[in-house]
Amino acid sequence: MSTEQLDSIPSFSELGIAPAIVKAIKEAGYETPSPIQAQSITPLLEGRDLLGQAQTGTGKTAAFSLPLLSRLNDRQKTPQILVLTPTRELAIQVAEAMQGYGRHMKNFHVLPVYGGQSMGIQLRQLQRSPQVIVGTPGRILDLIRRGKLPLEDLKALVLDEADEMLRMGFIDDVETILKETPENRQVALFSATMPKPIHRVAQRYLKDPVDVHIKSKTSTVDTITQRYWQVTGLHKLDALTRILEVEDFDGMIIFVRTKNATVDLSEKLEARGYASSPLNGDMNQALREKTIERMKAGKIDILVATDVAARGLDIERMSHVVNYDIPYDTESYVHRIGRTGRAGRKGEAILFVSPREKRMLSAIEKATKQTITRMQLPSSEDIADRRVMTFKQELTQTIESQDLAFFENLIRQYQEEHNADPIEMAAALAFQVQKTRPLNPPVVHSERKQPRERVERAERGDRPERANRGERGMRSERPPRAERSPRRQASHQAEEGMKTYRIEVGTEQNVEPKHIVGAIANEAGMDSRMIGRITINQDHSLVDLPDGMPKDIFQHLRKVWVNNKQLEISLPDGDGDTAAVRAERKPRHVGLPASSKTKKRPAIAAKKQRKANRD
Repeated sequence: MSTEQLDSIPSFSELGIAPAIVKAIKEAGYETPSPIQAQSITPLLEGRDLLGQAQTGTGKTAAFSLPLLSRLNDRQKTPQILVLTPTRELAIQVAEAMQGYGRHMKNFHVLPVYGGQSMGIQLRQLQRSPQVIVGTPGRILDLIRRGKLPLEDLKALVLDEADEMLRMGFIDDVETILKETPENRQVALFSATMPKPIHRVAQRYLKDPVDVHIKSKTSTVDTITQRYWQVTGLHKLDALTRILEVEDFDGMIIFVRTKNATVDLSEKLEARGYASSPLNGDMNQALREKTIERMKAGKIDILVATDVAARGLDIERMSHVVNYDIPYDTESYVHRIGRTGRAGRKGEAILFVSPREKRMLSAIEKATKQTITRMQLPSSEDIADRRVMTFKQELTQTIESQDLAFFENLIRQYQEEHNADPIEMAAALAFQVQKTRPLNPPVVHSERKQPRERVERAERGDRPERANRGERGMRSERPPRAERSPRRQASHQAEEGMKTYRIEVGTEQNVEPKHIVGAIANEAGMDSRMIGRITINQDHSLVDLPDGMPKDIFQHLRKVWVNNKQLEISLPDGDGDTAAVRAERKPRHVGLPASSKTKKRPAIAAKKQRKANRD
């Protein structure tokens, strides 16, 4: 690895990004742009429209965030950037990332808006004059129709994962929002695929766009076994220590995001008895080469490195790669694990994934076309078995390789002086040897408290799933029930724990199950797997939702639009549309909430009765 290799990669500052954002990037651990970032940042900085096709996990968020934030006017009080995302989870993720990039900017504020959160809270936050709004199409459109989201000064609009918005039935809402934005606004559209409806949107609303197409080059070799651990309550360092205890590794490289983290983690591993050393871009060439030579010679067993520092690294004894911090993009993941399994050798790759990073895990699996299997974190019993086995092996090696005459005489003398049992003496010596590293470590509290299978399930991140639902909800290959069993639509019976609701959209609006699932899941903040059977009729549909829906979510869903019509969700009485349902859908008088009018009805009736008696 040469200095030229590191210097040949353009830095973010060289691309013209604002200094305050460059500072935040460096603090976050970014060192060089990914392909999508390198090709998108310059045209977006120039104000050009952009059509980007790249898989999830390639670094698209930074690709549009860094240049657009660099062009913000800190004195403008109305929204300048609007980002549309297909799901609330992605909206939160993008908003958090943009807030991090802009943390050194003056008076900078990002507001995520999505269904399932109180409208009142979001309206109050809008009064803080956020420069950036990130949200789902349904909630954004709701705010526009209420006149609460001014877009007349909007400078840029981003459509993130446009094909997902199409798949979830939001494309009409997206086009409606686009029509509400100024003619001179900048548009960046990103999509993993480019179906015809998305291409039509691009042709209609983008002006002479720069076309950026990142072909996925991600591929991993079959000689690398890939596993991931679902980060739970156990500290990552403790989990890493457990893995080091039981894995048969020769050499290992552990990837972290920042240069400071390489030093910090390496020192902690050294304190736990592991021969470790950091490897980062701040080290001069001589020190980097010396560290690598020590690793090759077996003087150290673990390197803790950043992506750039490890580029081109080829060490034959590197049997394991641990992604302690998940990479920012799929390309980085492939480059990382490529440090092992080279030249036909076997390799092991372990990835730490927090619950909020499962999206990146899915992106990695999709890009590499390989399944990364969940690993069970070693238990205290596993560690004890491993330590005992190692102790026995070391004992055998010592007996076979060392001259023990002096110690044999010493033990014989002690036995004669104290009339001690040989087994007790050996046990006492073994106890002394293992004091700092017990052969039978204490059981972790969570393991003591719960059955073993429950601990394993928690570590895998499992949760109970409803029968016949796909593992990834909307991504299930099995079609929704309305498509599976059209002959049973007439007899719609809710499953246990579910309640059937009526919504006022049907075949007349060309509605499909995916439209209903997408709208309810996003606006109610509900996992799509919680949505049950859907029956679509001509002028209405029936959908099964979990019993006990909160009133505020129910009221919000009444106003949600699907295919240009409000859901007007209600509870039908039986199979038909009863008078009670029709009354529930009648528009209420403006001025008093329903609860206030209900309370006044008895009083009004009594007043009328008294007047009648007087007459």
